[in-house]
This record gives sequence, C-alpha cells and structure tokens, in this order.
Amino acid sequence: MTEYGNTNVVRRPAADGVELIGRTAVVTGGGSGIGRACAVRLAQAGAAVTVIDLDGEAALATAATIGGFARAADLTDPRTLDEIDVTGDIVVNNAGFQYIAPLETFPPEKFAALLRLMVEAPFRLIQRSLPGMYASGYGRIINISSAHGLRASPFKSGYVAAKHGLEGLSKVVALEGGAKGITSNCINPAYVRTALVEKQIAAQAKSRGIPESEVVDKVMLADSAVKRLVEAEEVAELAVYLCSPEAALINGASLCIDGGWTAH
Repeated sequence: MTEYGNTNVVRRPAADGVELIGRTAVVTGGGSGIGRACAVRLAQAGAAVTVIDLDGEAALATAATIGGFARAADLTDPRTLDEIDVTGDIVVNNAGFQYIAPLETFPPEKFAALLRLMVEAPFRLIQRSLPGMYASGYGRIINISSAHGLRASPFKSGYVAAKHGLEGLSKVVALEGGAKGITSNCINPAYVRTALVEKQIAAQAKSRGIPESEVVDKVMLADSAVKRLVEAEEVAELAVYLCSPEAALINGASLCIDGGWTAH
C-alpha cells in the first residue's frame, strides 16, 4: 500500500452552502468515475479527502487535483484493509467492478472477488470507522450501490448479489448508528457515464448476441423513462447533500438516480 499526502490546502465551503470544513472523508475507488467525482465534490465543500484506489497513479492524480491524500490499495485483500487507518467522518464505499457471464459459466473466483470488494470491504471499513464516529457524534456512511441493488439483470449474478448485500449492510448500520449521530444510505444510480459502463457495452453485446450499437438503447436504457446515462457529478451532488445537516433524518434509505428504471 502506497500513501501520498498534501496538507497545504485552504478549505472553502461550496457556493451552495454545504460546508464540510473540518470534516474528513475516505472515498474508495476514487481514482476515476463516480469515486473521483465524489472526492472532488467533497473537497469543494471543504472536507479533507483521502482517495483509495487500486490504481495508485489514478488515486494520486485525484488527490493532487483536490489537495487531498492518496492510497494505493487492493481492497479485496483483508490484510490490506487491516492496514488502512479509517478515521474519517465520512466514508464513501464506491470501489467496484463488473463481470458479465451466464450463471452456468460465471467463474466462482470472480463471484467471490465481487463480494469481497463490494460487501466485505465496506463492512470492514465501516466497522473500523464507527468508533471514531460514535465518539464525535457525527458520521456519514455513503454506499454507492446501483439500480442493481434493487433489481436484477441477466448475466450479472456476482454484481447483483454484491449490491443486494451492500443494501442490507447499509440498513443494519443505519439502525445501529442512528441514535449516535450516524447515518448510512445507499445511492442507486442507473448506468453512469464511466469507463466501467463503457467496458460493459462490449460484454453485454457478446452475452446477448446483439451489436454494440444496440446495447445502450435496448438494454441499458430500456426501462428508463429518461433516455440518457447518469453523470458521475449527479451522484456526487447527492453524496454531498447526505453529509449536510438538512439530511440528518435520511437514514437507511436507497436513493435512486435512475430516470425511473426502478419505478416499474
């Protein structure tokens, strides 16, 4: 695990009034996509952010942009998780990956890795962060789930199982921590315009036997009333709001940004 840092930063509240000056945040998978957008937005609100990513260079690039800290870490390795100092007021569990295959050929090692990264790693990070949050009387656990945390799709047994597990974990944390000033919520976006989704297009085309050009309209946006991909910044904006005093009673929720997909 590699650590980088930059403390020569003046924190300023965002123009919209969400002020997190004096707060510290940990964002997993913060080197790109949703995680990077969340790290940037939290920093804009004044939080000191630690970015954790398997790709150390990507983590460092994000941290350099926001004046934060970066750690290169494989969150599927329990020993690595035990080495991470989780003392943040805010934990954003975002790290994840996708693997697409029919159930009968889905590699068991991929299934296990998905559960380790998207259920066990959040559990361990939350477990280690809670004592400090309880002591201060403030904590925000933000779990980047998915519409697939509430619904299922073919060929995604590992991802769907992991996101459903994350939903359950989030609700337990909400019940245990609510009286102590801690909230735990899931954000459930549909397909977000990220490199992860771009990679899925080819995999979905292969699994379904359709051209790549048809995947977005006929698969990804088929059940959405709003026919466009979600932007990572839209997810980050909700994440920051959940850290505000106005969101103190939002706890144990699954908040959809899906264009109406889960309204079916």
